[in-house]
Amino acid sequence: MAKSRNNLLGVGGQRRKLSRLEQQGAAPRGGGSVKDAADAKAELLRRMRERTGAQEQDQS
Repeated sequence: MAKSRNNLLGVGGQRRKLSRLEQQGAAPRGGGSVKDAADAKAELLRRMRERTGAQEQDQS
């Protein structure tokens, strides 16, 4: 590794600055990601309700 700041050959490229949310693992803000997440959650809830409904009918 280079000792001086003037000779940065082979050290690596500069990294993009990350916001605090991105550092904590949150996805970058985008227009469609929130809608996609809401759609996925709604689909998951629908499937869970179908399963619990089928289980209640089997027990009756």
